[in-house]
Amino acid sequence: MAAAGAATPVGAAPRVGLLYDDRMCAHATPDGEKHPENPERLRAIRRKLDAEGVASRCVDMKAKEAKEKYIASVHTPNHIKLIRDISSKEYDYRRNKTARKFNSIYFNEGSSESAFLAAGSVIEVAEKVAAGELSSAIALVRPPGHHAEHNEPMGFCLFNNVAIAANYLLNERPDLGINKILIVDWDVHHGNGTQKMFYSDPRVLFFSVHRFDYGSFYPCEGDASHCFIGEGAGEGYNINVPWEHGKCSDADYVAAWDHVLLPIAEAFDPDIILLSAGFDAAMGDPLGGCCITPDGYALLLTKLLGFAKGRIVMALEGGYNLKSIANSLCACTKVLLGDNFTYNSPRMQPFESTWRVIQMVRDELKAYWPVLSSKLPDNVPLRSAPSYIEPYASSGSESDVEDVSELPDAISSVNVTQVVDDVLSKHITMLKLDEDNLATKNTSSDSVQAQDDGPVVASTRIYDLPFTWRSALSKVYVWYASFGSNMWKPRFLCYIEGGKVDGMSISCFGSHDTSPPRGTMWKTVPHRLFFGRSSTPCWGTGGVAFLNPEINYNDESYVCMYKITLEQFNDVLFQENRLVKDNSEDGKLESPSSPLIGLSEIESVSSNKALHLEPIKDSWYSNVLHLGEEDGLPILTMTCPSTAVAQHKSGELPLAPPSETYSATLIKGLVEGKQLDANEAANYISSAAARSL
Repeated sequence: MAAAGAATPVGAAPRVGLLYDDRMCAHATPDGEKHPENPERLRAIRRKLDAEGVASRCVDMKAKEAKEKYIASVHTPNHIKLIRDISSKEYDYRRNKTARKFNSIYFNEGSSESAFLAAGSVIEVAEKVAAGELSSAIALVRPPGHHAEHNEPMGFCLFNNVAIAANYLLNERPDLGINKILIVDWDVHHGNGTQKMFYSDPRVLFFSVHRFDYGSFYPCEGDASHCFIGEGAGEGYNINVPWEHGKCSDADYVAAWDHVLLPIAEAFDPDIILLSAGFDAAMGDPLGGCCITPDGYALLLTKLLGFAKGRIVMALEGGYNLKSIANSLCACTKVLLGDNFTYNSPRMQPFESTWRVIQMVRDELKAYWPVLSSKLPDNVPLRSAPSYIEPYASSGSESDVEDVSELPDAISSVNVTQVVDDVLSKHITMLKLDEDNLATKNTSSDSVQAQDDGPVVASTRIYDLPFTWRSALSKVYVWYASFGSNMWKPRFLCYIEGGKVDGMSISCFGSHDTSPPRGTMWKTVPHRLFFGRSSTPCWGTGGVAFLNPEINYNDESYVCMYKITLEQFNDVLFQENRLVKDNSEDGKLESPSSPLIGLSEIESVSSNKALHLEPIKDSWYSNVLHLGEEDGLPILTMTCPSTAVAQHKSGELPLAPPSETYSATLIKGLVEGKQLDANEAANYISSAAARSL
């Protein structure tokens, strides 16, 4: 095992470069909409570094734009031209339309300059560190880069900043003596773009530790699995440590360092380390769902300082909680500056799943790195897998926990050197992939039509893998709360078993899993019931039920709750939004190939209480609400977004009383559920239909 630790410079204090340039804050959403990847991320970090007196101890550096010839080492001419021109006047009327062609991308008038500055900044600091002018450096850049592909931007990333810098050092500056580069990507999302750019290059050892969740966590690509290890000359030089679930903490990451990354890094002996430093695995991040503390990040960085003579370049990637990203990066900066660092915690227990994944990774790579052939130590207690349906620890993007004693399932000492071997035998073939069976992405359909335009199929977001998201989500339970016709159980079972009941004009397709609900119960919620739209194919003329997403404690609406799997919940969501289509040519049903609500979305909606589903944003029931918990499981429902409520208020969308057959179905649900008698139920419905919004 590598003896990783801080390499204390002899004589002078470390010279740490810090690059911050406010011009990279010009990249923002076009109309000022809220977005997790926003300019305040950089400013919050800078404020924290200034307040702690850390920035003044660093060598101040300014950004400069990357030359196109250097960007062309990893991106196509068309990609470069798009990013160069997207902020020009010629795109003023089609900039948003262009952005919608890509996965999770926005553009504005400042995007071009910011992207070129971000790429150039990482080149600048990497060159200074490689030349010995700086001991290490931090590039506070945005937009981030590790999702950007060879030929297109993706996942908030326009250019792949770290990949561009790595190619620059290897191919443009051979005089600097950089022949081997270790890229460590600790962003909570897989560095898909970076991986592909060096997949066959043995000069670059790429290590990514990320949430995978059996392929359901963004970017939802199969090549984030542990068995994608590189090809050709680069075989064995691509390392993925794919977590099975969220809530991974300091203990889990330290385990991955000690038992995978550090032994291989010692054998590889890099000349420099480029760190894709995303902080969205930090506790409190609204997108990541993991629990690394600022001290945890500092510890991981400390363990890397024993390699490459401490020459480390940190390039900012993700991280969307302003407090946690600022605190975490500040802790890392202090490590690079040589400040004394002590990690104190009474105990550190990784998850059982962490050790299964680590063993799989070691087994996959031991033929290339013999140091991994040794047996993992025994007899350290492990934590069982978390319940996904517990609310995520964060209360929102402004929350943060700095004291590790506040962590749930308190994490422990840094010496995670023993494991339990018997858990390694657990069968996990779900993570095994057949590379030849990977399907290409469907790029022919970028959006979903509005519900009024008829049945649609959601665009493909995930590879067609031998294992599917359904396998993972079939093991997760939630409460589905119905406030409309599904309050009557026979009608709800149409969404599970298929078919229709009296009053319905068309049949439901049913769920892939036709198992009945594991439980049924009722409650009331502080949301306003109303009836909107003027007709539906299923119920004919008349409005259908919606809940106002806004909480109002003067309102009280009945909901019937069914305990179903998250797979079934997605199938109900697909059918409510008419995303399932009958292919009359072969009689097969076509449904979305990936979930609208996966494990990460469960954590997000639990934290934020609502999640508007962007892929189906124009559909009627595109807003998932978190109504609380019951028996430790989240209570979820689906309704319209707040924008639709505003349209109903203004008259742009109609309010209409329900049809007799639809009303009768709701009444049956309330009466048979023993909530109201027939007259009370009828009055409840007519009152909701008569009240204005």
